[in-house]
Amino acid sequence: MYAVVNFGGNQVKAVPGAKIFVNAQHKEVGEVFENTEVLLVADGDNITVGKPHVVNAVVKFEVLDNLKDKKVMVFKKRRRKGYRRKKSHRAHLTALKVIEIRK
Repeated sequence: MYAVVNFGGNQVKAVPGAKIFVNAQHKEVGEVFENTEVLLVADGDNITVGKPHVVNAVVKFEVLDNLKDKKVMVFKKRRRKGYRRKKSHRAHLTALKVIEIRK
């Protein structure tokens, strides 16, 4: 069984017991919460697709950690103009454990 869940505009595949990384959710470590923005639920050959969300479907998550992603370097250059810009950033992420999927 698995589900596709919406997290801030990003779609994430959630499998019970799996660890997933999503954009920062601003929740405490150890906190358990539910997400009702379930776009698809698949249980073997039985697949339910929502319009846009599956009715009464809930995915339960536990927050494992709040962390930062790898550093991404952004370098811009215009040749022969003396224009060079170098910036970098690290995205804030939340590590989640999928506890259960209810349909």
